[in-house]
Amino acid sequence: MSVKKTHVVLIVCALVLFVLLFIAPKIAPKHTDGDGHDHSEKSKNLSSDATLDVYLNLALKNLEPNKKVLYDKFLSIKEIDSIIVFWDKLKRPDLAAHFTEELAKKENNAANWLKAGNRYYYAIQFVQDKTAIPILYQSATRCFGKGLELEPNNVDAKIMLASCYVEGSEDPMEGIKRLREIEKIDSNNVKLQLTFAFFSVKSGQLDKAISRFNNVLKIDSNYIEAYLHLADAYEQKNDTEKTIEMLEKYSAKTTDVTARIEINKYIQQLKNKN
Repeated sequence: MSVKKTHVVLIVCALVLFVLLFIAPKIAPKHTDGDGHDHSEKSKNLSSDATLDVYLNLALKNLEPNKKVLYDKFLSIKEIDSIIVFWDKLKRPDLAAHFTEELAKKENNAANWLKAGNRYYYAIQFVQDKTAIPILYQSATRCFGKGLELEPNNVDAKIMLASCYVEGSEDPMEGIKRLREIEKIDSNNVKLQLTFAFFSVKSGQLDKAISRFNNVLKIDSNYIEAYLHLADAYEQKNDTEKTIEMLEKYSAKTTDVTARIEINKYIQQLKNKN
């Protein structure tokens, strides 16, 4: 990755964290919008009851004594929220997701199931032990499914469930099919368009990604982060002129002074090299 590419990516990551954590694909799928997938290292059964119990037990064995005492205290009084924060602080989003699911079981409402699914999906990008990735996909799928049982028309849950099939199963076309079904009835859904766009970026289909990001701006002109993603896509295409154009559009619209300063510095660097 070039220095300039790294610079743009870092800016994007800093300014659209929630998009990257909860929408953007975490593992690059080898696919087009229609076919040509790489099925290696995929979860065979996304509806299984796989859990992170083994990883939890291992983590508990390796805890410092004072932290173990604190964890046991939270567990004894069933302070699940505190346990979630506990694992977040230890940079174990996978285990935080595990207990977010426990909370969802307790509350049993669609919002908490969706939160648990998003937590598992988010953890995939950051988990250190890659052997846990199939279980994380399975767990995310289970949670999104539970949420849809309670709220069948929840479009966000449908999109995320489809994304799990695309990225984490041996049947990615099932996920694409589900996304296309959503698009038939809700083509103006920003999250859906972003999902398609990120899949296209990950699979190197930059022209399709650019089209999808432009769709986002047509749907919601205030979603100015799309300009950053467009800049990144054009950067990958080595189209400096369009990269600058997208960054200038973002700079003109953002209210984040720090971001504007950094963007303008980078624009000047690109112009100087051009």
